[in-house]
Parts: sequence; C-alpha cells; structure tokens
Amino acid sequence: MVVVGIAVVGLPGTTNKSALAATSLPCDIYASGGTPCVAAHGTVRALFGAYNGNLYQVKRASDNATLNIGVLSTGGYANAAAQDSFCAGTSCVITIIYDQSGHGNDLTQAPGGGAAGGPDNLANASALPLTVSGHHVYGVYIPSGTGYRNDHTSGIATGDNSEGEYAIFDGTHYNGGCCFDYGNAETSNNDTGNGHMEAIYFGNIKVWGYGSGNGPWVMADLENGLFSGVNAGFNSGDQSITSHYVTAIVKGGPNLWAIKAGNAQSGGLTTMYSGPRPNVSGYNPMHKEGAIILGIGGDNSKGAAGSFFEGAMTSGYPSDATENAVQANIVATGYGSGSTQSSNLLTNGDAEAGTTDWSVFGSGSLTSNTSVVHSGTRSLLLTGRTASWNGISQNITSQLTNGKSYTTNVWVRTQSGTPSAKVTMAVTANGSTSYITLTPTTAVNSSGWTLLSGTTTVSWSGTLSNAMWYVETASGTDSFYVDDASLQ
Repeated sequence: MVVVGIAVVGLPGTTNKSALAATSLPCDIYASGGTPCVAAHGTVRALFGAYNGNLYQVKRASDNATLNIGVLSTGGYANAAAQDSFCAGTSCVITIIYDQSGHGNDLTQAPGGGAAGGPDNLANASALPLTVSGHHVYGVYIPSGTGYRNDHTSGIATGDNSEGEYAIFDGTHYNGGCCFDYGNAETSNNDTGNGHMEAIYFGNIKVWGYGSGNGPWVMADLENGLFSGVNAGFNSGDQSITSHYVTAIVKGGPNLWAIKAGNAQSGGLTTMYSGPRPNVSGYNPMHKEGAIILGIGGDNSKGAAGSFFEGAMTSGYPSDATENAVQANIVATGYGSGSTQSSNLLTNGDAEAGTTDWSVFGSGSLTSNTSVVHSGTRSLLLTGRTASWNGISQNITSQLTNGKSYTTNVWVRTQSGTPSAKVTMAVTANGSTSYITLTPTTAVNSSGWTLLSGTTTVSWSGTLSNAMWYVETASGTDSFYVDDASLQ
C-alpha cells in the first residue's frame, strides 16, 4: 500500500536514536527528532507516553449530556467501555477531539464556510468500532456533510514555515468528493488563494490531481489544488492505496515538500514525492494560515467521506529517520489485530459473500445486490415484504452471553420510500420470546445510506434456545438494502 504525504519544509530535524525507546509514542518520537507535535488528535490511543488526559468527548441524543473519554492508563488506549455504557440505549456523537499536545488545538464542530453552510454534522461516536492490540476502541467515521475545525490555534505553522503532518486513515472508506483533509487550512473558512493550505488529502477525486492506478491516493491539499507531486494533474509516483489502514504523511517547508505513505499494519514508508513546490504560481512561497481541519476542505467543502483514527502536526520539518520511527511505532500498535471483522458476532456482515449466513425474518425475498452498496462490491436487498416486522436476519444464538452489553451498527437504504427502521433481537428462552430493541428507530431513505447504531444489554431468564438479529421497519413494507452490519 502506498500513501502520499506532503512534506512541509524547514530545517530537517536530527533524530536522537537513543531516545527512541520501544515505549515511545509518535509525539515522543517527533520531539526526540527536534520537531515537536503542536497538535495531536486521536480517538484510539494517547500519542504521548506521558499523556493521561481526555481523548474526545461524546454527547448522547437522549438528554444531550456529555462525557469525556480518556485513556485506560497513562500513554494507553481509549476507554471505549465508558462510551458504551454512557451511550447505551441511545446514540452519541463526537463533539470534541482533544489536542494532546498542550497547545489547546481541540477540534470541534466545523462552522459554515465559503463553499457550504454550517455548522457541519458531527460524527456518530459508535460508527467505527475496531480492535487495536486487543483493545476495543472507536475511530471517527466521517460521511459527507461531517467536519471538525479549529480556526484559533496555537503553534501551528503559518506563512512559509516548516511543518510535518501524519494521519492514519481507513483505506477502504473514501469517495470522489471534496475534500477529506487533515491538516493546515484557512482561518476564515474561505478560499483565500493558492498556497493558503497544507493538509493531507485521501480519496479518489481527479479534478485537480491524481496518481497512478484508479486510486484512492494520498495527496496534498494546498488550496485550489490537490497535488500528487510537482505537476498539476497526473504524477505517476503517487501510487494507489491498497491497504486497509493507511499511514499518510505530508511535510513541507520553503520550496520543499514530500509525500509519504505506508501500510499502518506492516512494513515501512514509501516516498511518493520529495522535491520543490508545485510548478504552478502561488505555492512558492507558501501562505499557510494555521487553522486545523478534519474531514472537510479549507472553505468547508464537505462532499467527501473518510475515516480517521489518529494524527499529529509538528513544528519543523521531520527527518526521514523520525518518520521511520513513527511508522515503526504505528505498526507495533497493532491496528486491526483482533480487528473489527474478527470481533463481529455477525458472519458475513459486509455481505461480500452474498446471502451466506443471512435469512429472512418473516416473509420476503433476500438477494445479493451489486448495484447499490455502502462499501465493497455487495449489499443485501430484501423485497416482497408483507409486514413491517419482516426483515433481514441472522441467527446468533451461540454467540450471546446473558447480561452482556452489545453494540450494533448497520447501514440501511430503501429502494423507495422513507420509512423508519430499527434493529431488533428476538430472544427465545424457556419457550417465551421477547423482543429487544438494539437501535433507536431512525428514518431511512432511497437517496443515501443511514447508520442504525445503538448499545443495549441483552438478557433473558432460563435457557436460551434461539436468538435472531434482524432489521425491520416501524411501518410499511418498503424494500430495503443492508450493508456493513456488526454486532460487538
């Protein structure tokens, strides 16, 4: 897998290899290389070995109460269990992604900008569960229309000053919209001209620039241009990404920048480009303004989609040795080890194996669909329903533990109509069946995918003989699609 990263130039830092202990985390490594983090964001883990603060904040829909999610231990992983407990029986959104660097560069709901009004949507807090080194955590799942920003930062590079940026993205979640970015942007939320941004971009849009293959690519959003190298448009060195978890790096300084990428699960970094600024007027010198964005463009363009796990921005141009050490730490962290797929109690949750292990709850015809998908190449389609409770189902009797809390996530879309949908579990014990609501009832439609998400305790009395997980509607018999279902 190859990721494009833009290097913001300055004086390369010198890495003190003796300081790069095995327990050093990314921002410890950057500091040891003379290029300290001035912003550090993530919902998965601490990025400093000594960090013991909050990673992010969630707000639940039932009463608008908020909860800060911290780490399980100093320098450790997110306390996702606290989120699960707090959000049980309702849904939560991520309201703040805290800056761990001490500079106060927290990311909050993005306001409107020159390209689109606002405020932008907030990410569903439970939409992206994963397991990292055996720890249950959540990433930030960003569909179109969702974005975070900070226009009043401290320590972020401005003008032509040097900086470095890295992020870990989901290599399977992207689109061709503008623009899924993380990094340096305008403070006014408007397009103020060439060279006023320096952010990592991930996706497969080809309007301004692109690389080899069909994408997605890591590119640099420098404003009025997504660059994959020195040229506007095509640069063959920027290779398409093929890994599930992507390390993306952009760094830059006076008339020098670089793009790097790597598989966040194994191996090292590949330099996709390193050299002078683009051969287009307005980018040398740069005019960076120092705001920070996530999931959107500098002018609040918000048509893109992607997923973010962690990232940081530095003061100064990191050395290759420093970045190699950061990549080694990321690989050692174990993204996807005991991953979401293996911890999913639903078999074939992504529907890529067709209708295998899925069935109809009640009446209807279940087929594998390839024309309307949320991700991958297939989804499930249920037609011919005769009652609202008829749904797409899976038997999970052998998977359940009495009294345990389970989180459900599933994407739903109708063929036509706008019913409300929910996920239910039919639990039969000692000859009696009870129906447990797993997600809040949510309106769905035919124009886009809607996430049904919830956390609920499942319990019963006596001996469990059958348990069916299924998606249904509150009324009507509209045909609907299901994709990317999980129960954890």
